[in-house]
Amino acid sequence: MIRRGLCAALILLALASCETQPPVQPEVKPQARPAGLVAPQPAAKPTPRRMPSPASAALASYYTRVQADLLSQGLLRVDGGGPDTPFTDTVLMRNFERIALAEEYERGQGFRPSSGSLGRIKKWIQPVRVTAEFGPSVTEAERSADSAALARYVSRMARVTGHPITMSDDSPNFHVLFMSEDDKALVRPRILQLVPDINPASLRIFDNLPRAIHCLVIAFSEDNGGYSYGKAIALVRAEHPDLLMQSCIHEEIAQGLGLANDSPQARPSIFNDDDEFALLTTHDEILLKMLYDPRLTAGMTADEARPIVRDLAVLHSGGSS
Repeated sequence: MIRRGLCAALILLALASCETQPPVQPEVKPQARPAGLVAPQPAAKPTPRRMPSPASAALASYYTRVQADLLSQGLLRVDGGGPDTPFTDTVLMRNFERIALAEEYERGQGFRPSSGSLGRIKKWIQPVRVTAEFGPSVTEAERSADSAALARYVSRMARVTGHPITMSDDSPNFHVLFMSEDDKALVRPRILQLVPDINPASLRIFDNLPRAIHCLVIAFSEDNGGYSYGKAIALVRAEHPDLLMQSCIHEEIAQGLGLANDSPQARPSIFNDDDEFALLTTHDEILLKMLYDPRLTAGMTADEARPIVRDLAVLHSGGSS
C-alpha cells in the first residue's frame, strides 16, 4: 500500500492575524465612452494552455496512481460511514479530544510532531470568508470545477456548524491556494503577502513539500497568544485527480476550522491516515457540530471542556453507552 500522508494542519496560535492590504487603485482612470457610441466586441481568444513541466506531469501521474491504488483496495470511501462503522458517545468523546484538543505538530515548529498532550479549544469566533486562488498553470476548466467543489463544501460547513462561513472575495480570511509544481515559486511570496510576520520555520514548509504531503492548512490566531482563529491558508496541489482533490478540500477546510489533529482510532473519519474515507463522514460532521456548540468557547482547557463534550456526545449519538 502506498502511504498517503494526505495532509498536515499547522495551527500557529502564537501569531496575530494580519489584514490583507487593499488593491492599489490605478493612477489613470478609464475615460467614459461618449454617448451613442457602441464599443466594438472583439472575438474572444482562448488562452493558450501552457504545457506542464516534466516535474508537474510526473506528479500528476503519481497522484493518479495513488488514487487508483487506494480505490483498488476498497479505500477512499465516499459513503460517509454505515452499519459497518458504528460509533457511540464514548467513541465520539474520545475522538473529539484527540482531534479537536490535541495538536499534530508543535506550534511554529514546522513538521515537528507534538507531544500529543491535550491543548485548548481552537475555533473561529468571527465569520469565515473563504476565497479560492489559483496559480497560472491551473486551466479555466480546472478552476471552475475546483471553485464549485469548494463552494459546495463551504455551504455544507455553514449548515453543519451553524457558524457564518461563506465564499467571499470581500476581505477573505480563509485562503485556499490551488497551485501546481509549476506555480511553486509564487507560493512563498503569496504567503508573505497574507501573513508578513509568519514564523520562518512555518514559511520554510512551503519551499520543498514532499509529494507525500498532498495538501496542508495553516491557521493563525486572531490575537497574539489567543485560541480563536483570525486567518487560515490552505495549499492544495493542482495535480490531484478528482477524488483526491475533493478529499483535500474536505480535510483542509475542516482542519482549518479547528479539527486540527488526526487519530488512528477515529472511525468512520477522514481524520485518520488509514485512507478508508475520502470525504467528510457523519461522524466528522458531529465533531464539527460539537466544536461549534456555543457552550464550547475558544481557549477552554480539556478539563473545562470535558463535561460539555460528554453531554454533546450523548446528545448527538442518541444516548449514552
